[in-house]
Amino acid sequence: MQALSKAVPVTMLVFVVSSMLAVGLSLTIGQIMVPLRNRKLVLLALLANFVLMPTAALGIARMLRLEQSLGVSLLLLGAAAGAPFLPKLATFAKGNLAFAVGLMVLLMVLTVGYMPLVLPLLLEGVSVDPTKIARSLVILMLLPLVAGLAVKARYEAVAARVAPLLNRVSTLSLALMIVLLLASNIRNIVDLFGTRGVLASVLFLVVGFGIGWFLGGPGPGTRGVLALGTAQRNIAAALVVGGQNFSDPKVIVMVVVVAIVGLLVLMPLARVAARRSSEQEV
Repeated sequence: MQALSKAVPVTMLVFVVSSMLAVGLSLTIGQIMVPLRNRKLVLLALLANFVLMPTAALGIARMLRLEQSLGVSLLLLGAAAGAPFLPKLATFAKGNLAFAVGLMVLLMVLTVGYMPLVLPLLLEGVSVDPTKIARSLVILMLLPLVAGLAVKARYEAVAARVAPLLNRVSTLSLALMIVLLLASNIRNIVDLFGTRGVLASVLFLVVGFGIGWFLGGPGPGTRGVLALGTAQRNIAAALVVGGQNFSDPKVIVMVVVVAIVGLLVLMPLARVAARRSSEQEV
């Protein structure tokens, strides 16, 4: 079991870096920026991720009367936006990949400034170091993305050959990571059943998907992406803050459980979004 736990960070590293490189090799900076010029859509995305999701976290915790540690985890996730899984989920959903990448980067950057401002107001005694959050996000996500964009700009033929290979690597590493997370955390998941933690995770994700779907506008390419981008939270940022501020292990366990449940719930929802997108195109 310990060996499986040690393998999880490795597969996550491979997935995130290969995904960001593949996205960078597939797009240009201009393509990423175009969807973000829709000010209304961007404002709705910010409303969904930085106002409605923290509110939903508080509401679900109170409605289910969660233990304090589990409620704290949910609030950490509610404040942490910009998940590295969004481009891959957007691909599965046949959504607008450029919008997914632009949205991910925007939310990720704003999360670094948002969490230190908001969490101390909502959680007494919490101090958040933005540099610890920023360091992992910049190294693991922004640098590979920028590297891919640079190669795409200068060596387009090379980018076209390498991008499909990296996409296969990211898909395989994602599948392996899900299996390893389930196998190494099965006891933690079972322990949460009596606390309504798993139910809270599912509700949190479904509510997030619904918020994003409702605010995502009529375009199927953006609606599915905003739905997935709102539901899928920035696990890395939540883990950094949780590990830095709380000694109760349930805080971290709950974050990990939401990550596992999120992948299991959002993958099928991405397929549903893809079917809806196809139906609207016909």
